[in-house]
Amino acid sequence: MTTVQQQSSLPPEEPGSESALGRYLLLQKAGGLVAPLITAILAFLIGGVVVFATTKSVPETLQTYRAIFEGAGLDWFLPWNTCADPCAPAVKLEQTLLVWVPLVLTGIAVAFAFRCGLFNIGGQGQYLAGAIAGVIVGAELPLRVDLAPLPLILLCMVAATLAGATLAAIAGFLKATVGAHEVITTIMLNWIVIWVGTYLFGFDGPLQNDQAAEIPVSNNVADEAKITQAGVWGHPDLQGLPWISLGVAFASLVIYSLLLNRTTLGYEVRAVGFNPEAARYGGISVARSYVLAMGIAGGFAGMAGALDVLGWKFRLDTTDFSSTIGFIGIAVALLGRNTALGVGLAALLFAALQTGTSTRNLDPEIFPPELATPLTIIIQGLIVLFVGADIVILLLLRRLRTGRRARVAA
Repeated sequence: MTTVQQQSSLPPEEPGSESALGRYLLLQKAGGLVAPLITAILAFLIGGVVVFATTKSVPETLQTYRAIFEGAGLDWFLPWNTCADPCAPAVKLEQTLLVWVPLVLTGIAVAFAFRCGLFNIGGQGQYLAGAIAGVIVGAELPLRVDLAPLPLILLCMVAATLAGATLAAIAGFLKATVGAHEVITTIMLNWIVIWVGTYLFGFDGPLQNDQAAEIPVSNNVADEAKITQAGVWGHPDLQGLPWISLGVAFASLVIYSLLLNRTTLGYEVRAVGFNPEAARYGGISVARSYVLAMGIAGGFAGMAGALDVLGWKFRLDTTDFSSTIGFIGIAVALLGRNTALGVGLAALLFAALQTGTSTRNLDPEIFPPELATPLTIIIQGLIVLFVGADIVILLLLRRLRTGRRARVAA
């Protein structure tokens, strides 16, 4: 009797065949939340040196960080904090959450593409494309068609999502067909969106505001398209946060996690990110994964632009094209280790930094207002720097854990 051995359909593994990205992602997974926490702590410690050089006192340095914490409204969560209406910490917190919402969505846009082995630098352009599409539909369509608020809001959101998705899918298509690197193509697409928006809403542009010819700004979205009509959190007279924006941000984190970890598409995306050649050998279309991953990522960023336009901006001007929401989303994804929980927490950290150091929230008697914005940029830059060098932190954590297991076994 003979035994027929069936050969495996996979090629034999060779030493070192695992991609560098795959090994890095495994180290990130092993590091858990400890590594990004250490990264943030190191950034704040070195940022404290800058604060100390300004204040010349350790107590004043600690007081500055406390003022940033309170300026972001994070003390609202403290159980012993009581305040009258309007509550100052609540007002500051809703300003932080207004920034948190687009940072979450642009962070997801970078994280999802990165899980497919793609570095999406185009979050800013995709965010602006969504904002442009949202303001065009929200401001121009009601002039021609009479729509109820809900259908109009949905049309604005769909148009913005498709605009961001299409822009990002172009970069994915170029990567899949001619091998054009996504970093180069997304940067070029960013500038294309910026100059298209400048043409549309700039002086004598075809969509410049009809009532303000001296200002390069778009028409305001119709009242029916404003999602603030669906309710706000906080004080509505003080630029409240729409519940829809907050709900979409939380829902996006859940959808991102489920899509990546519980669907066939997510499995294919992660497989291509670990090793494109092995994924192709296993029957996965790498080109299709590139286009879909970038398209889905761009959809999240485009949705962020629509939420800002419909929720509190209500129009676009040429100064909006110099914002850095999409670029900060890159740091959010890197610090959050491309996980849903990590992206949410990292976005809260960056949003709190931006709000807590603003001149209207940071007490000028504690820290000079003119140095507040540079302090934010320094801390953000340090976080990105340590994230870029987090392989050292991950390897140290791995060595410590290996040494502890060896001692326990001995």
